Amino acid sequence: MKINTPSLWPLAITALAPAIWGSTYIVTTSLLPPGYPLHAAMLRALPAGLLLLLLVRAVPKSIWIAKVFLLGGLNFTLFWAMLFVSAYRLPGGVAATVGAVQPLIVIVLARLVMGTPIRSAAIVAACTGLAGVALLVLTPKAALDPLGVLAGLVGAGSMAAGTVLTRHWRPPVSSLTFTAWQLTAGGLLLVPLALMFEPALPTLTVQNALGFAYLGLIGAALTYILWFWGVAHIEPSAVAALGFLSPLTATLLGWGFLGQSLSLLQGLGFIMVLASVFIAQRRSGPSAK
Repeated sequence: MKINTPSLWPLAITALAPAIWGSTYIVTTSLLPPGYPLHAAMLRALPAGLLLLLLVRAVPKSIWIAKVFLLGGLNFTLFWAMLFVSAYRLPGGVAATVGAVQPLIVIVLARLVMGTPIRSAAIVAACTGLAGVALLVLTPKAALDPLGVLAGLVGAGSMAAGTVLTRHWRPPVSSLTFTAWQLTAGGLLLVPLALMFEPALPTLTVQNALGFAYLGLIGAALTYILWFWGVAHIEPSAVAALGFLSPLTATLLGWGFLGQSLSLLQGLGFIMVLASVFIAQRRSGPSAK
């Protein structure tokens, strides 16, 4: 099955989101105050969500209130909290590899929730991408912190469930509005968690403020508008495979800005990640209209 030319645009637009997310690890470890994963997640989601709400001037009603809070909890509250725990406790390569199981989880959940057929090509693409990420970012000295690994797995499962349900539940509003609702709901749910389980933030430096602003405006508001738009137009297993671009971008940033070297195995992983994305898109079903 060949990809029709028009379908390349949804792929390209959606792919920008995980490509930008690849900068999360370097920004978290370089610009944010250490030891505040819940505050980091909350300050990434809530300000961005409130800003978008001011733009769209629309709030969910009736049954959509409960659905939005569930989706916000999965896509942002739980996922980002676990993401930051994983980022703080694991080397970026280990965290990225653990999170790369998400496409496999999406395939299973899409079958259970939406009845989407499980295609062998989708399984091959997910496994190829997972192996490629491992080659790309893992090192022989990578440390495995049990809590960090568990957080990464829980986060991957949460994001997978959020991706499937976001496609399954599609309100009659724009992607911008749907993103605003979910970011705000997820951020609100994070507020009591951050206050209960973490000490108060220290006085933020200019560097900290820049880090939070980048993660909120670019890494959240912009990217999730693109991501949720893509989820509505691309089959779940195909859109989930685009997530492999995140560790690829993280590796390229480490090479370009931190002077990290790229080995032959990493080059092979790079090729495998791109191949997995290609296989997933080529063998996915038709886009939603």
